[in-house]
Amino acid sequence: MKRVFGDRKTIIILLAPTLVLYVALKVVPVLWSLGLSFFEGNSLRGFEFVGVKNFTTFASDPAALQSLGVSVVFAVLATAGQIVLGYLLALLYVFVLRNGSAFVRTAVFFPMVLPTVAVALLFKSFVAVGDNQGPVNDLLNFFGLPSNEFLATTVGTMVVALAMTYWSSMGFYAVLLYTGLLDIPEEVIESARLDGASGLKLVRHIIIPLSLPILISSIIFSFNSTLKVFDSLLALNNGGPGTSTAPLTLYMYRTAFEYAEYGYGSTIALVLTLLCLVFTLTIFRSSSRRAED
Repeated sequence: MKRVFGDRKTIIILLAPTLVLYVALKVVPVLWSLGLSFFEGNSLRGFEFVGVKNFTTFASDPAALQSLGVSVVFAVLATAGQIVLGYLLALLYVFVLRNGSAFVRTAVFFPMVLPTVAVALLFKSFVAVGDNQGPVNDLLNFFGLPSNEFLATTVGTMVVALAMTYWSSMGFYAVLLYTGLLDIPEEVIESARLDGASGLKLVRHIIIPLSLPILISSIIFSFNSTLKVFDSLLALNNGGPGTSTAPLTLYMYRTAFEYAEYGYGSTIALVLTLLCLVFTLTIFRSSSRRAED
């Protein structure tokens, strides 16, 4: 085995199919999209080189900036909720339920495997009004309150979207953080308890610092995935009311595929990629500085 994997030709032969597929399906489309961001037009009108015009257009486009704000606000709120709820569940699994947490972990994780569009339609039916009124408004009526059209307002739509995101994904982050908590040596926790640390003091000074690597990874993964939210907000309210909850991904989709502005759509995609990259590098740099201190 050592002779086989020590041969460079063998390594190249084994890796070549995977590398070819990766380059064809990942690298080429990214470079193609990057090149399109410097052009204007589509396959019918033809393409015209415009340099950085698409980027200056984006910087002065009110609709694009509004969608960017929606994406960032949604990503920040969704990430905060996912990580906090996931971490609390992970603590529950490790320190309260212990060996009996398998069923709860499975039950809480289950919504993660459901199609996002199906979950969005489910929550849309929960808050529906009219003849097919959902259970949320039935509950409000039970307490003598009038029905509320949650999806008729920007705040209501965002609240429903965030609740949907928390419900469907907190189980995933709970399991992810749970695996990190299991790596903390039991001896360290017992020593801290003998020194008088318990409850919030134990979590704040022992558990969180020791689980910081998996916590940072979860934050990066959560922010990057929620910043690229698309299908859930589209299925929930089509980015409405109006375009007040349309994320940048939905604006990119409409620009590229409905208005056939491939160059400007590629520019929006590039901006979204750069945002994810900047956030990831910022988190990595801040965490490395904290580790050095």
